[in-house]
Amino acid sequence: MKLSCGRQALLSELQVVARAAATRGAIQALSGVRLTTTDTGIELAATDTEIALRSSLEADVERPGVVLLPARLLVEILRALDGDSVSLEQRAEAGEVTVSSERANFSLRTLLANDFPRIPEPPDAAAVELPAKAVAQTIDRVAKAVSRDETRPVLTGILVSVGADGLRMVATDSYRLSVKETPLGDEAREPFEANVPARALQELGRISAETGAETISFAAQDNQVVFGVERMTLSSRLIDGQFPNYQQLLPDTYEHELRVSRDELLSVVRRVSILAQRTAPLRLRFETGAVTLSAQTPDVGEASETVPISYEGEPLEIGFNPQFLQDGLDSVDADDLVIKLISPLRPGLLEAAGEEDGQGKFLYLIMPVRLNV
Repeated sequence: MKLSCGRQALLSELQVVARAAATRGAIQALSGVRLTTTDTGIELAATDTEIALRSSLEADVERPGVVLLPARLLVEILRALDGDSVSLEQRAEAGEVTVSSERANFSLRTLLANDFPRIPEPPDAAAVELPAKAVAQTIDRVAKAVSRDETRPVLTGILVSVGADGLRMVATDSYRLSVKETPLGDEAREPFEANVPARALQELGRISAETGAETISFAAQDNQVVFGVERMTLSSRLIDGQFPNYQQLLPDTYEHELRVSRDELLSVVRRVSILAQRTAPLRLRFETGAVTLSAQTPDVGEASETVPISYEGEPLEIGFNPQFLQDGLDSVDADDLVIKLISPLRPGLLEAAGEEDGQGKFLYLIMPVRLNV
């Protein structure tokens, strides 16, 4: 292989693709980026077997070939070089690739390209196309509720559904549940439902923002989902197992429905939560016309603040994990929200007051923390 291209163009693509390279593990090839010459330039690819990223850019190819180089080391070298262009030349007999720009020369030992796994091809013409902005916003709204417990892998994903009603994503860690429904217009689309690793979807949203893409295409194949975003392709394995039926987790009725300013309540939660340390709960005591938020950590201190609210009935005190409550309030994209409550030991629900100006529905169910009187 021998080629030359713009240094900054190569660095920009490589910085994205390298995010899929493994940072640890026994298979050294997974820490590399594969460079493959094409008719118009070069393709970059990296994978840690969970997700894979591939991209391409134009280059002047003098001699075709395929090499596998340490991804993060190559990124560091390209950042450090000063020239506008960079040349890469493989010396197969030495097992090296020379990276040159202006007067600087680096020789990198190649990794075993045969150990690099096969990764899926970009989505074909039969793929489903979705508006990129809607997909990215939906991912962002539900991702906070994803579980990080690898012993329950089914909860580390986001259930993605596409149908006649639009796009729906669901995430839960068994302590809270996020559901976002996004209308997509009247265009006919093939129904699709899969449990996609949250990491892959968050990377998809990040790439969408970085590229300014208008659409995202995707297709499922061989227990994998493959997304196309501009010149980038992201693929990921799907998660096996039955995702919880979220509709069964939602109570049928609630005793109290309270409308409150989202920004005002979020500010109070953030302030009072400063004193909710060492797993201390955030207490919300509802009384006629007001809710008092309080937190206390032994040997540290306590805090409380009262917010006017249209509550009527017997006093009700309920506790929540302060971070979980803050995440839910952060995710409600509306000026006003509705809080729905049943009792101190039943889950509470947060949702936007109204249908968010045509952006679809969002709800956030949160389990309470048992309070010690």
